[in-house]
Amino acid sequence: MDGSKSINDRKFLLNKCYKIIFNSNWSKKRFLEGLENKFVNSNKLAVFYQSAKKGSIALLKNKDKWITFVGKLNKAKGYDIFSKTIVKILDKYPGWKAKIIGDEKREKIKLSHKNADILGFKKHGDVIKIFKKTSIAVACSRWEEPFGRTSLEASANGCAVIITNKGGLPETVTNAKILNNLSVKNLEKNIVQLITNVKLRKKLQYLSVKNFNLTHEFVTKSIDNYRSEKLININKFNTKKSINNLRILHITNFNERLDGRLFFNTGRRINNGFIRLGHSVLGFSDRDIQKYYRSLKDLKGAKILNEKLKKTCYNYKPDLIIMGHADLISANQIEELKDDYPNVKIGQWFLDPLNKKGPDFSRNKERILDKINVVDSTFLTTSPTALNFLPRDKNIHYIPNPSDKSFEILNNYESSCNVDVFFALSHGVHRGVLKSGKTDDRVNFVNHLMNITPDVKFDIYGLNNVQPIWADHYFKTISNAKMGLNLSRGEAIKYYSSDRITQIIGNGLVCLIDEKTEYKNFFNDKEMVFYKNASDLSEKISKISNDDKLRKMIAKNGKNKYMKFFNSNLVAQFIIDKTLDLKTKNKFLWEK
Repeated sequence: MDGSKSINDRKFLLNKCYKIIFNSNWSKKRFLEGLENKFVNSNKLAVFYQSAKKGSIALLKNKDKWITFVGKLNKAKGYDIFSKTIVKILDKYPGWKAKIIGDEKREKIKLSHKNADILGFKKHGDVIKIFKKTSIAVACSRWEEPFGRTSLEASANGCAVIITNKGGLPETVTNAKILNNLSVKNLEKNIVQLITNVKLRKKLQYLSVKNFNLTHEFVTKSIDNYRSEKLININKFNTKKSINNLRILHITNFNERLDGRLFFNTGRRINNGFIRLGHSVLGFSDRDIQKYYRSLKDLKGAKILNEKLKKTCYNYKPDLIIMGHADLISANQIEELKDDYPNVKIGQWFLDPLNKKGPDFSRNKERILDKINVVDSTFLTTSPTALNFLPRDKNIHYIPNPSDKSFEILNNYESSCNVDVFFALSHGVHRGVLKSGKTDDRVNFVNHLMNITPDVKFDIYGLNNVQPIWADHYFKTISNAKMGLNLSRGEAIKYYSSDRITQIIGNGLVCLIDEKTEYKNFFNDKEMVFYKNASDLSEKISKISNDDKLRKMIAKNGKNKYMKFFNSNLVAQFIIDKTLDLKTKNKFLWEK
């Protein structure tokens, strides 16, 4: 313990060691003193008790009227109190004897009585023989014993044990008399009680043996289990050894501060998937925390956010950390968590467009690359094969925008709808309203489409001074539409779509999608409508709006397939499989 006296010494050990082993919980508590503000990975701390050979119940028949003290004959061990007490006891009860084992060269505490045998130092085997015949054993230390073999072996051999409530002594026994206050008067009272109350004495002796659990077999098994954990499971989980019941910390924007306006988002869909798979999931809403806790000293709220993340990991001990657009969680913080919790696996998912001619390309690229070297996996709603800036040696995968059976509850193909084509855009989901003077390529495309398709009823939001719609208002509006235009900003790129695709196809609308997204790799013309340009789209809209049978067939087929193969359970399972590098038989349509 010489190298762990100071707080900095102990911090160093916590950072460097895979495991720190203690001989008692008391020792572990002492090690942690002063580290209240350091979020210690409790998986690094283990307690392996010392052990003793457990005696048999039969030896209780051979107990003599002996009161035994084993240890250094000094004040730290409470020998001064014992020596004064035992003289009184032996004078009062001449049929009893004291057996005193130990020595001390530095302190001289006198004890002289005809019934007190001061035996000096004895070999371990001789001490055990004496314990087997002892009725009452006393371990009355003043100092905080880290553990205490005297009381351990006395208990294992059926003694009625008296100990002080110091250090790890209470951990050595299952049944004993425990002194909260060490004095001659108090010790004498407890010894007299055991001498005069034969029934109590024999009960303590019996329970000491019967309930003794720190046997050689028990402790060696604990050590063997640790060896197995270190050699076999060092790269497994913090809490479980089963992939069927993980602790998952899901860090993303759950938009609590927006009063449910953005409840139906992808983060919650993936979260639902984790939960339905049977895992314990803790949602950590980074943007809400940042918003609520920022201050003049921490303008962005990033410092308190990262501190709360450390505290959360300390308390929750996740097996898996999954981040979605968690931009203010720093790469340094992730590296620190991986140092503190070497078994945790960390992944990130990202939904925003990554085409070079799309919106915010440079910033979105930086957001992806910021933590790509410190996470174990990355998931994009754009095909990684279409992005030349991604490092090829990283664990990067495509995921579709997941549908969710609790969100996509409409079946528009079952009813007659008054609107032919629905489309909605916004100038940022968190803004919630149109930004004055702002426009983008989608506005021109949609206005042109409406101009060349005059006999079709469009229901358009987010352009031409019509404000965007959200949450329940959104779902009530699309419930009256036959088709939904799945149009994203910028040029189409392989597999990219915003999450509007799930809201369209998942609610039984015909999904109208640019063929350059290459969604034909997953769906055919009887499940989605693919268009080359505005003119081609106009023709297909006109045809479907006049053929309700065709419309219902495409919409039904599309919903059924999307809900079956692109649902939140499957996406969540895919994220887990790839992040943990599991070799499973799970098949995913989007991997073909």
